[in-house]
Amino acid sequence: MEKKILVAYATKCGSTREIAEFMIKTLQEKGLAADLGEMKMVKSVKDYGGLVLGAPMYMYRIIGDAHTFLKKQKKYIENIPTAFFSLGPTQDKEEDWKNVWGIFEKELSKYPWFQPVAKEVFGGRLDSSKLVFPYNLLPGKDQLPQGDIRDWEKIRAWTESLQAKLL
Repeated sequence: MEKKILVAYATKCGSTREIAEFMIKTLQEKGLAADLGEMKMVKSVKDYGGLVLGAPMYMYRIIGDAHTFLKKQKKYIENIPTAFFSLGPTQDKEEDWKNVWGIFEKELSKYPWFQPVAKEVFGGRLDSSKLVFPYNLLPGKDQLPQGDIRDWEKIRAWTESLQAKLL
């Protein structure tokens, strides 16, 4: 029986979902069986041979749905090869990348049992007009650096590299 990969994502404004959908398409183009699921809707990961998890960072942390998912699925994730990606800066500045990687590592260190076979931070997207509650109430939200620096070729290359690591 062919092992399937689950690409599970958490999202606030849809950007991480768009990347997860792109990853599914990329994996399927490589002939892999892959499913897509929003973390808060996934009941169990026990029947998957590999996992790709993705969640954006907001306010210096990975969003809560990802934390809930890791805690809820711990007993399975510990035994399934898992990759994790996050979305970070919306401006391509070296200092922003360094800060985001530090936050990413700090967030993952909350789960010493979690040892991803691959991890990556991709550039993110911020369009303050699409922010949802409570972020849409932030004073000065329109002065935040707007932008979309998702690098689709980097995302494709990283996704393609996962086949050997997940299955």
